[in-house]
Amino acid sequence: MSMHASGTFEVKMIPQPAEDSVGDASIGRMALDKQYHGDLVASGKGQMLATRTAVEGSAGYVALERVSGTLHGRSGSFALQHSGIMTRGTPQLIITVVPDSGDDELQGLAGALAITITGGQHFYDFEYTLPEPG
Repeated sequence: MSMHASGTFEVKMIPQPAEDSVGDASIGRMALDKQYHGDLVASGKGQMLATRTAVEGSAGYVALERVSGTLHGRSGSFALQHSGIMTRGTPQLIITVVPDSGDDELQGLAGALAITITGGQHFYDFEYTLPEPG
């Protein structure tokens, strides 16, 4: 059975130093520090890689995030994989639960999370499935 969670979150993106001898200087690296509120009460920690292009409004990012807390009262942690692109200002974002990443009461969690930003406030909508406890 599909379930729905929603709420707000704050995110801090902390620039990280470029890798010394690996990679390309045009790819930036950030540490992610999130606090989720609402149906998901949790913290998220992760890493993001991003790049911009010479065309205004075009960019891409990937990230992995470990989320720890409670989802509709069930505690545990799980991983999210982010893949985002911006084509001349038009965003496309896919955020999915990494298969088999849920632990404790969140074992078996699957789903996708959507993000919207309105008036500077971040909102999430999380469509997921989770086996009954037992």
